[in-house]
Amino acid sequence: MITQGLYYLAWIQDHHGDFEVAVQKRLGPKASVDWSGIRVICLAPSFRKFDVHAVQAVGANIELWTYRLFKNGCVYFEDVLQRSYAAPEPGVKPQKNPVMVAAGKKAALPRAMGHYTFEQHLQHAGPQPIKELATAIQEFILKLDPAIEEAPKQDYVAYRTSQNIVCMEIRKQKILLFLKLDPEVVKGPPGISRDVSKVGHFGIGDLEVTIHSDADFESAKPFIIQAYQAVGA
Repeated sequence: MITQGLYYLAWIQDHHGDFEVAVQKRLGPKASVDWSGIRVICLAPSFRKFDVHAVQAVGANIELWTYRLFKNGCVYFEDVLQRSYAAPEPGVKPQKNPVMVAAGKKAALPRAMGHYTFEQHLQHAGPQPIKELATAIQEFILKLDPAIEEAPKQDYVAYRTSQNIVCMEIRKQKILLFLKLDPEVVKGPPGISRDVSKVGHFGIGDLEVTIHSDADFESAKPFIIQAYQAVGA
């Protein structure tokens, strides 16, 4: 997908005239193309870390997005890699308000450069025991396999290999874990888990486990391991 995206990007950069003719044939002779932010958007259920690193290394204007389709018909899109875009070339009149464009670039920059951190998520925690519990969960997951990658997002922290294993959402008084397990097959620890396959939520994972204490965490550990093994350890 990435190499194909690079081909499309190179083609459209070298064929402005052909593309504009195609647009006008489709939309009418008055249609115009804004060339100030050309990019390719790749959409897939998941991306390997090698795909993300390849796009970052090449430096091309390629965005990576994942999608998640819930059983109730809702779809959730998540940006894996976004970029900020350069201003239009000299002599090209911008089609958008430059103040709004600058604000959009500034807002997109943290996501584009991966500036979210686990420590930032810890700031959302309330009492110190919740922070210590979140750190213990982080250490437990990362020690399962050196190949597991921590990927902090705006609203949660994902842990993944080829795909997400568990997503952790740190709140004031509790921690939510979303495990990539089928709740119809794996029920989870009694009293602290539920099926969220039909409930919209941040991150990927249909089995939600709520952690309030060390005892809850101990009950959740076998299911975290099971999710890791299910993904393809």
